[in-house]
Amino acid sequence: MQVKAVLFDLGGTLIKVTEIPHVMKSVLKDHGIDRSLEEISQARAEAERDLDFQDLTKLLDEFWVQWNLRILRNLQVNTNTRSLAEFVATHWWNYSSVALYPDAEKVLPLLKAKGFRTGVITNGLQSDVDQILPKIGLQNFFDIIVVIDTLRKMKPDSQVFHHALRKLKIQPSEAIFIGDEIEADYKGARNAQLTTYLIDRDGKVNDESVNRISDLQDLLNLKIIK
Repeated sequence: MQVKAVLFDLGGTLIKVTEIPHVMKSVLKDHGIDRSLEEISQARAEAERDLDFQDLTKLLDEFWVQWNLRILRNLQVNTNTRSLAEFVATHWWNYSSVALYPDAEKVLPLLKAKGFRTGVITNGLQSDVDQILPKIGLQNFFDIIVVIDTLRKMKPDSQVFHHALRKLKIQPSEAIFIGDEIEADYKGARNAQLTTYLIDRDGKVNDESVNRISDLQDLLNLKIIK
């Protein structure tokens, strides 16, 4: 069947953002708290050691408040921690740069010009997407956006991908999905029967069984996209 839609993961696939320790350091500095990047990275690793990210589907935005609380406590920040954790969660994107990868900046308008429908399926929250997309001028660009809030489910759950297809009124064979994570993106979309590619810009994946592209512009050379 003819491909009608090209769907993407967001972070690491279409956009690059400031690394987490740098964002946290900037927020803390504005609140008079000085911690090194090494201290923050270690505090984050400890905070995530027994953390279940599937709890995002239950807690939504509160998950990140709790995540911040864990990090702050590990950094021995003991004053107004709940208030600061909420501030970090709600102001995160004020401290993080957001930019389209150069290949995404070129490919997205070309896909639209060719008549393909486009969409995002992300393990981010609606509150994140609402702040990210205006930063890159794509708030009204995509035909479908699926976030954790949509179904209270996360990739690699097949239902997430099938929801996007239902909304677009297309079959799995009529869609391509591109993401940067093997488990959540590549295997998730493959299990949902979509044609799937892993974006591997740095050539880190050695698994020959994985359909890889090193640049989103490679999509335009695929025979299935005409």
